[in-house]
Amino acid sequence: MMKVAPSILAADFANLEAELRKIEDFADLVHVDVMDGSFVPNITIGAPVVQSIKRNTNLPLDVHLMIENPHKHIEDFAKAGAYLITFHLESYAFDELKIKETIALIKSLNCKVGLSLNPATDIALIEPYLKDIDLVLIMSVNPGFGGQKFIESSYEKINQLLILLEKQNLKAGNKFISGEVAIEVDGGIYPGEISKKLNQLGANILVAGSAIYRAENIQEAISSLRNG
Repeated sequence: MMKVAPSILAADFANLEAELRKIEDFADLVHVDVMDGSFVPNITIGAPVVQSIKRNTNLPLDVHLMIENPHKHIEDFAKAGAYLITFHLESYAFDELKIKETIALIKSLNCKVGLSLNPATDIALIEPYLKDIDLVLIMSVNPGFGGQKFIESSYEKINQLLILLEKQNLKAGNKFISGEVAIEVDGGIYPGEISKKLNQLGANILVAGSAIYRAENIQEAISSLRNG
């Protein structure tokens, strides 16, 4: 079944505990966007806020690092309570050694590990790491700000990723078990045509901010995303 990870980027940060309570009984994970103002133009939060989020929810924390040199901060986010830590191939200018070292670091801290790609990045560049990671995050907007329009070429990236997984005898799945790699999609996702097609293509986790936190009924919005 599709999992849904509300992005707190769209939440009211002045009332974060209440915002977490709104999704607690309906979501599967909490997606936490960490931006440094350098890798992306926006600045959001750091490990102390992630620690506060962890204290106020029982949902697993899906921490997405949109930062340069993520290895310098990963231990802090692991200690803060991250369940899953995702970083970008682009953070290291596609340097294979640094990417593999960072994957190993995340694993050594007992966190699940994800790799993300920006919309302009060729999905084939993820292939050398598929057997070592738990999740691929396909950005369906250019990272940095919420509320952007879904980039439709993301659909084809999912198809290509499924082929890469099959080549390595891996399956797409969101149980975070051996032999499976979750396909997560983030950006511009709303219930309806987009979520339905992503479900049909085989995405496993949908990240949505505005579609959830600006909905009249959050439970219905999450249910619609999950069921396509």
